[in-house]
Amino acid sequence: MDKYVCTVCGYIYDPAEGDPDSGIAPGTAFEDIPDNWVCPVCGVDKSSFEKE
Repeated sequence: MDKYVCTVCGYIYDPAEGDPDSGIAPGTAFEDIPDNWVCPVCGVDKSSFEKE
């Protein structure tokens, strides 16, 4: 699975780790994250991420 990077702050979403603090389980592909998810560091939406 691909990693995605926030173009605003540089946070990297790694599917192997997920985002447990936001309820995203490890193993969740970026494409499968709900559309209302936001970057846990700077708060921008998924549209501000691009494939690393």
